[in-house]
Amino acid sequence: MSTTETHHPLWVAYGASGVAGSIRKDADGYTVTMAGADAPTGTYPSMEIAKNALHAHMAPGSDWPQFREH
Repeated sequence: MSTTETHHPLWVAYGASGVAGSIRKDADGYTVTMAGADAPTGTYPSMEIAKNALHAHMAPGSDWPQFREH
């Protein structure tokens, strides 16, 4: 019997005060979840759009976060 492990890449966004949120690649696109949120913010067709959406959901005036793949 063999098992298949599916790897869904995950990028964590770090802002000035720590983790701001994450982006996970899945079959539907790139899903954004803000830190501390109970549900995803949304799913987007490209990584660039997902990064922009995550930044738009940060506090007004926040610097662009640093994204690190995990």
